[in-house]
Amino acid sequence: MKFKLLIDGHLVDGVASLDVINPADGKVFAKCARANSEQLEEAISAARRSQPAWARLNHGERRAYIERLCDAIDSRHEEFARLLTREQGKPLQQARAEISGGMRRFRYYAALDCPAVVLRENETEQVIQYQSPLGILAAITPWNFPFSLLVSKIAPGLAAGNTIVAKPAPTTPLTTLLLGEIAAKILPPGVFNVIVDANDLGQQLTSHPDIAKISFTGSTETGRKVMQSAASTLKRLTLELGGNDAAIVLDDADVRDVARKVFDAAMLNAGQVCLAAKRVYVPTKMLDRFCDEVVALARDTVVGDGLDEATQMGPMQNRQQFEKVLQLIETAKTQGTVIAGGYALDRPGYFIAPTIVRALDDEADLVKSEQFGPVMPILSYDSLEDVIDRANATPFGLGATVWTSDYRRGVEVAKRLEVGTAWVNRHLDLAPDVPFGGAKQSGIGQENGIEGFKSVMQLKVLNVAKSGTP
Repeated sequence: MKFKLLIDGHLVDGVASLDVINPADGKVFAKCARANSEQLEEAISAARRSQPAWARLNHGERRAYIERLCDAIDSRHEEFARLLTREQGKPLQQARAEISGGMRRFRYYAALDCPAVVLRENETEQVIQYQSPLGILAAITPWNFPFSLLVSKIAPGLAAGNTIVAKPAPTTPLTTLLLGEIAAKILPPGVFNVIVDANDLGQQLTSHPDIAKISFTGSTETGRKVMQSAASTLKRLTLELGGNDAAIVLDDADVRDVARKVFDAAMLNAGQVCLAAKRVYVPTKMLDRFCDEVVALARDTVVGDGLDEATQMGPMQNRQQFEKVLQLIETAKTQGTVIAGGYALDRPGYFIAPTIVRALDDEADLVKSEQFGPVMPILSYDSLEDVIDRANATPFGLGATVWTSDYRRGVEVAKRLEVGTAWVNRHLDLAPDVPFGGAKQSGIGQENGIEGFKSVMQLKVLNVAKSGTP
């Protein structure tokens, strides 16, 4: 299969090609088109030309297009899932869930409307508030959830009347290109465009004067660069950035039950989740029992090629992240005690054994930084006030979890955590109608829900003096 760019309704070759590596064996399994600067300009020009006509369609007309697109994607659900596993590495079960979750979000936004609201009307005046599309949106996505995070950006954008230029991560471009291939047969030319680069076109895209909004998911460091690039034209921004999410186990929790849930919260997608449980705080009196439980879980986890239905955890997505996580583990060995894992598996691919580390302090590298891999640091605490302060002592504020047998007590703790989303007795529950965004240096703006919809539109007010009014 040829993976081509989508520009102005046409599937086109790039000026060069890009190798795509299967992280389960470290080998190239596909090639795709790679764009240059001129092709990016063509995509932006196409989006600019097509946007007025797309915006003039009413809600029902755009919904019909998007529903047709959703039906076409759903008909190839398994193809998307298997391609996602091959380029990203996650187990097929998780890949299927990602495709299904993305499609729920797509259909949610296709159905969502944001009608005008009459703020005031009487004999002399009329004041109406309504939303209009911003124009062209740049959707820049990472490699950990390349399909669902793309949909989170393009679904509200298209539904609101914007046109799109999408740029996936260069290590996971294929599911985005496959979506582009399908869209080429359904959406009007120029409404949705896909550009693939080797991380060399980002500055041109984010600084381009025709781009009205940037929706970016990635590291906080790169998010700062995107924000600087957007500043010259005061572009609208949604930035979903890094996290260092705390998981707090309260002293009334059932250790065995909670250990399983916290382990899953840390290890999903081999820990490559912005909202993963990255620091686990456990009462001192429960620490040994909790560690015993999660060590057993780590040792029993089946790590392997995601295409094998028996696999529970796949590889790191790319060599750079693989080496970064291994270095963090080596440093953790000098700062704490590794009680499970702590090594790369002796096989092709970027596999790391699920790793549990205890006896770390809050200044350890593994505690202070975002590991983004299958490594769980476990820290003890003695007082609730202390653990809340420690959980908040970070520049990040994406998410957190609280685990307890009394959800009301958990709610009171969760309220005090400086994060965008705090879960109690659950994790990664991200329904399409529930807004999501980070606090502090974990991001700006919201995705999902009506807030995510309004973020891709401009609020306008019509303030009218009726005819004959002085």
